[in-house]
Amino acid sequence: MKNLPVINEAPKTPGLWGDAKFRWLILSVVVVAVFEFLSLAGWHLPSVIGALFFAAIIVAIGHRTLLNGLKALGKLNFKSINLLMVVAVVGAFYLGQYEEAAVVIVLFTLGERLENFGIETSKSALQSLVERAPKTADVKGKGQVPVEQVAVGDILIIKPSDQIAMDGEIVTGASSVDESTITGEPLPKDKHPGDQVFAGTLNKQGYLEVRVTRAAQDSTLAKIVAITFQATKNKADTQKFIEKFSAYYTPAIIVIATLLVMIPVLLYGQPFDKWFREALTLLIIACPCALVISTPISIYSAIGNASARGALIKGGKYIEAIGRVAVVAMDKTRTLTYGKPVITDVVPFGDATREHLLACAAGIELYSEHPLAQSIVEGARNEGLTPHGTENFRAILGKGAKADCVVCYDRHHCIGKLAFITEEHHVQQEVADKVEELQRQGRTSIVISSSKEVEGIIAVTDEIKPESKAAIAEMRRLGVKTAMLTGDHRAPAQAVADELGISDVRAELLPEDKAEAIKALAGKYGPVAMVGDGVNDAPALALASVGISMGAAGSDTAIEASSIAILNDRLELIPYLVALGRQTISMIKLNTLLAVITKLLFVGLALAGVSSLALAIFADVGVTVLVILNSLRLLKFSAT
Repeated sequence: MKNLPVINEAPKTPGLWGDAKFRWLILSVVVVAVFEFLSLAGWHLPSVIGALFFAAIIVAIGHRTLLNGLKALGKLNFKSINLLMVVAVVGAFYLGQYEEAAVVIVLFTLGERLENFGIETSKSALQSLVERAPKTADVKGKGQVPVEQVAVGDILIIKPSDQIAMDGEIVTGASSVDESTITGEPLPKDKHPGDQVFAGTLNKQGYLEVRVTRAAQDSTLAKIVAITFQATKNKADTQKFIEKFSAYYTPAIIVIATLLVMIPVLLYGQPFDKWFREALTLLIIACPCALVISTPISIYSAIGNASARGALIKGGKYIEAIGRVAVVAMDKTRTLTYGKPVITDVVPFGDATREHLLACAAGIELYSEHPLAQSIVEGARNEGLTPHGTENFRAILGKGAKADCVVCYDRHHCIGKLAFITEEHHVQQEVADKVEELQRQGRTSIVISSSKEVEGIIAVTDEIKPESKAAIAEMRRLGVKTAMLTGDHRAPAQAVADELGISDVRAELLPEDKAEAIKALAGKYGPVAMVGDGVNDAPALALASVGISMGAAGSDTAIEASSIAILNDRLELIPYLVALGRQTISMIKLNTLLAVITKLLFVGLALAGVSSLALAIFADVGVTVLVILNSLRLLKFSAT
């Protein structure tokens, strides 16, 4: 696909044992290990034969390391780990320790290969995003066409089991579409004319014709791939610190190793070869391989884990940030709730019945496009009621509507807010009391009246997502405080908060007010995550320590405004990400501590003159392998 980044650092591999070079490397490790143990027992190959034999192994296995080391020497780049390997090999040959020279280069090459394999594995979930991108599309009237040549407005033919090649809108047909590549949701979604579909998703059943709405390079999948690729470059704060530390650490070790030779030899007359060997051992064990690799593998593994579940994280620093949040602030509409009103109460008065009241109200509201009106129509149809026929519909902006019902004996009807009804009709006190009661419960009341009297009240409210309560409870279990920041009125906001267990509620906020609320929460609790829909919440999302957009699939604004985008609208991913961030931070700390302790231990042994090259390399490779395996556990992390 045109303009789609390729994650070159993570080529797809058949696995370690499927790689012939790796098998040869393991064979070389076994061979040199046997000769090393024999040398420790006092048996050596004849000097000339040993030099030629082990030199051949070193060149065959470590030629790239040697070449890179010599290039670093030519540039006087003393920060290069490869240069340290060259020094170690040359030094060992000078000392006649051919077996140890081979052990050094073979085990270092093994460590590098395992390190690369760890990076490849941890990036596998990210690389698969690139591989999912369709390369051609079946365009109506044109046949198979490269996706970069498909224009907005073209009609795509999508047959059952076909991958959808472009973002678009269904114009013909209905089907079930597997959107797991975008949202992480395992269950397919039913799609009908007018619904949106995304590139990279799979048509499971029916025949579809889809009008292209975005060019290939602008599709949701392309944006996800681009941002995910960029996330691997957007380094965590810990990683930046370690890399900066290593840039000074390695030259410092070279200076210490030089002094380790010069001081005993020049000042105290000690044997040169003995202390030269100890200096070489110090250089090898001091290589910061495990230290440098500890953070990126953990970060890539965590990002891959999150992306597989439908959470797009823009960089390693946001993994760390979400793990440190003390409070999560959430918008109400379309975050905690669906943003779609539903009927909660139907209260008839006088001789009116529930069915009559709902059918009559639905008949009037058929002509209105207001969300509250549509919720009444949908509610009536869900109960199997047929809306009454009406005539002379007239909408009164901001108040309600009037119409003549052709079914009711008393034809003239008004529907709307209580204040609108009182302009034309007498309202019983019990009606006003009921409206006030419903308002205290956070519900919006719609009053229906004939020309003679109020016939009833229909109450609606924004439906709470079923997972919201569990998500809030899980955050509370994690010790994370929650707050609601909403532009809605106080009563409905408080009603939702009471049901979900949110104590800090700030209602009737404009976008700039939400930004100020984020500052206040940060001052009171510490790092803040803001969860919203990415449009009117953009200022608050940008100001928070972590901005999280909900339901971001297909939304440019949401993906751009946030540091984490939840593509599948699943609120329960928020506490999961908090737990994943904490686990990642803990993993990085553990890996770093393991690497530092090992280094300090063997540096101490080297300074005391009781270590060896082989032992140093075995320890270095061992701790590197442990760090890699430990970090890759984050790919399988589950909060449950």
